[in-house]
Formats: sequence, structure tokens, C-alpha cells
Amino acid sequence: SIFLSIVILDLSRLLRLSNPDVEKVSVYECGFDPYEDARNSFDVRFYLVAILFIIFDLEAIYFYPWCISISFLTVDAFWAMFDFIVELLFGFAYAWKVGALN
Repeated sequence: SIFLSIVILDLSRLLRLSNPDVEKVSVYECGFDPYEDARNSFDVRFYLVAILFIIFDLEAIYFYPWCISISFLTVDAFWAMFDFIVELLFGFAYAWKVGALN
């Protein structure tokens, strides 16, 4: 598999059409010059809010199949999902308490 990947990469490098022009090799292809440096530092809260959104959004995905199949679940499965909801609420309350959502 390593040999095959090396062969494929080498062939693609040899057979590609290299046609660079001024527009293609420029930093931005959107048609205007950038206003400022692209490497400005961002506040860490933006990243924290994004990570919390992904975590709580992915956990919310588990609610739909649970709601659809709740009549077919056993008592143990019901309480396992109830425990999941309680842990999710504790995590949300903790994130709110430490100010991660502000």
C-alpha cells in the first residue's frame, strides 16, 4: 500500500497541468487585497463557544432516535438515557457557572 501511494503521488505530480498565472498564485483569489494581516490573534472564547456548541449539538443528536423508539425500549434503556440527560444538564450547568457561555 505504501508503494502504491508513492506511485500514485509521483504519477499525479508528473502528469498534472502546471499553469500558474498571477491570479492563481496570489494570496487571495477573491478579487480584493486583504485589509490587515490574516494572522491576528482571536479571543479564546470564540473557540470555547464553538467547542461547546459542537459537544452539546452532537449530544442532542442522540435525542431523536431515543424519542422515536421510546415505546420499544426496556426500563434499563430508559433510565440509561435519563442518566445521559442528567449528565448533559450537569455539564451545561457547569459551563454556565464557570462563565464559558458568556
